[in-house]
Amino acid sequence: MSIVALTAALALGAPLALGQTTAQAPAPATLSAGATGAAVSALQAALGVKQTGTFTAATKRAVRSFQRQHGLTVDGIVGPQTAAALGLPSAVAKTSDATGATSADASAGTTAAPSGDASATLARIAQCESGGDPTAISADGQYRGKYQFTRSTWAQMGGSGDPADAPEAEQDQRAATLLAQQGTTPWPVCGKSS
Repeated sequence: MSIVALTAALALGAPLALGQTTAQAPAPATLSAGATGAAVSALQAALGVKQTGTFTAATKRAVRSFQRQHGLTVDGIVGPQTAAALGLPSAVAKTSDATGATSADASAGTTAAPSGDASATLARIAQCESGGDPTAISADGQYRGKYQFTRSTWAQMGGSGDPADAPEAEQDQRAATLLAQQGTTPWPVCGKSS
């Protein structure tokens, strides 16, 4: 292969490599009554209840209370939205992200992006920007969705159409990508730690 061909091949591969290093955030596994393991212990620690490693009735009550206080669907099940609001890492059973990378098995106790810190940051930003409402639209119509994307930023993150019409999981994923790439700069007010 000539130097020119090699350079061109490397240049074409660069966007793929960037996409692979900036992993999309897979949804956390669902935790509900009867679940056991390290993920349940982490949940209990985040809720401030006794850590037994078993999703008990007391854990379910604490989850429901947390969901009620944070404007989430009150179902006692810890899915992607509740996990993000709690700042829990997104442990998944075996989910393939947009780059084709596969996360580790949740039973191994490993985590995938975003980290707990990133999840907590995103939860704080979403609460500040939109009250956590994925359909929110600013008064002037410029900022849209849970993270108040502009249409141009949404498109830069690979989104199409109106961010406020996109599924919440997609908004979470694109916000995690934006956070990984640019930090909290896109959210100059809400990105600041309190």
